[in-house]
Amino acid sequence: MTYKDIQAKRPEDLQKLLAEKREELRELRFKIAANQLKQVHKVREVKEDIARIKTRLNELNVQGV
Repeated sequence: MTYKDIQAKRPEDLQKLLAEKREELRELRFKIAANQLKQVHKVREVKEDIARIKTRLNELNVQGV
């Protein structure tokens, strides 16, 4: 997910997406612990998505939206 995609979303949608990404990260961590995950790079991608979403939400809070 690119930052431009995130910029186009409303704050309510971003909150929902953030919750989904956090749940996905949690599931990936469980799979790593159970040695079931072959594509470990997905953890990094999800973390980066979470950071992008949180950055956009912080920008919107500073702007007062």
